[in-house]
Amino acid sequence: MVASRSDLSRSDIVSALHDLVGEAQVVTNAQELREASVDRFKKYSAVHGIYDGPIPAAIVTARSTEDVVKVLAFADAHLVNVVPRTGRTATEGGLETIVEDSIVLDGSQMNAILRIDPVDMMATVQCGVPLQVLEDTLRAQGLTTGHSPQSKPIAQMGGLVATRSIGQFSTLYGGIEDMVVGLEAVFPGGGVSRIKNVPRRAAGPDIRHIAIGNEGALCFITEVTVKLFAFQPENHRFLGYLVDSLPAGVDGLRRIITEGYRPSVARAYSEEDAAQHFAHFAGGRSVVVVVAEGPRGVADATAEGVERIFADIPHERVDPALIEEWFDGLNWGQDKIDAEKRTMLEQAHLGYTTEVSIDWSSVEELFESVMRRARTEFPRAADLTMLGAHSSHSYQTGTNLYFVYDYNIDCDPRDEITEYHEPLNAIVVEEALRLGGSMVHHHGIGKYRTPWTLEEHGSAYPMLEVLKRGFDPNGIMNRGTIYPVAAAE
Repeated sequence: MVASRSDLSRSDIVSALHDLVGEAQVVTNAQELREASVDRFKKYSAVHGIYDGPIPAAIVTARSTEDVVKVLAFADAHLVNVVPRTGRTATEGGLETIVEDSIVLDGSQMNAILRIDPVDMMATVQCGVPLQVLEDTLRAQGLTTGHSPQSKPIAQMGGLVATRSIGQFSTLYGGIEDMVVGLEAVFPGGGVSRIKNVPRRAAGPDIRHIAIGNEGALCFITEVTVKLFAFQPENHRFLGYLVDSLPAGVDGLRRIITEGYRPSVARAYSEEDAAQHFAHFAGGRSVVVVVAEGPRGVADATAEGVERIFADIPHERVDPALIEEWFDGLNWGQDKIDAEKRTMLEQAHLGYTTEVSIDWSSVEELFESVMRRARTEFPRAADLTMLGAHSSHSYQTGTNLYFVYDYNIDCDPRDEITEYHEPLNAIVVEEALRLGGSMVHHHGIGKYRTPWTLEEHGSAYPMLEVLKRGFDPNGIMNRGTIYPVAAAE
């Protein structure tokens, strides 16, 4: 626990918030506060009702930018830590309230779609608009954002931008950072900045990226404008291949990308991971999945190019109908979260992931070194029920590896995170950094990869540090996220 630096008591903070935004927007229900103290990083202890705190002083439900301004100005004046949130799908501890008497500032009620512009191809929304709602609205008009993270049914736009989200169609549409045209953000002290919507500009550094990926450690994103694309599902082409290994599959992806093709989905699964997702046809082999989309001629040309590339790679074709069936079930919502909770409680069994990025030339070494260390160095390796990986987002220079591990839990629920997830997460991060990759591809640093923030950025860390000093000089924004607590002192 990090001690509060505020001159106000817990009750004084709540009383002041009542005066600022009204009692109806200030939540002090004990159970809601307990649940607000963690995110999905501690899903196993949470499902057992274990919340070791610190428990926040209050949750403020903002209804407008003006509400956010009031709360951040108050928090800055009285050194009260603030944890911003919207859809609550964070997985790396970014929403944990590690500082005593924090305020959780919730933007989920700022949920208006402000403008859809089918000529300039932009949509402007408040931070609490669920991506699924936006997508449903757009698709009814033949449009799409092209953004489809697994959490689409419940994730909200502010959080997606704040955590530098990426969707499952990223090879074609890019990550959220490629989609954001402009935004509005509130900084500590209550200053509001609007970054206007323009196709491109060369007016100095791209200041959108101060807010994109800030994980609530610099500002609160209140409004976002994103690009739109034509939605043409009738042209989708589905391709699948069984190959000899994950490296063989990834090499196929490398050729697809570096030869200039841009399918929306391009994935390669290890044998172990494939057995989890494609048990009905994988047959113990690695699986490659490709989906081509866009105008019919582009989708057809992409599919033909992929077919030509895999003609050179030993493989067995997969029925496209099986890939289409998989594609239709890509996202998870509250139903799957509830099912996961039941499994955790009834079977003491859990699955986690750690995602990193790496150059093409180091994919095989990273995969094999993580597999070896997890099997030989992880003290509870005997409890692993699945250990594998897949590549799901590719670029001209490399790809991501998404390590997946399931295990039976043989310890007190309170100790699960330190006995299982943290040591496995550390192995993946350490190996990625050792080989020159990034310790995190798309889930953000949160609070649990901060031990490696300085190593991740190296000599560039002072550039990151000066942003914190400049935009949050009093250190009230989501302390311990991105920036290690000690480094932020």
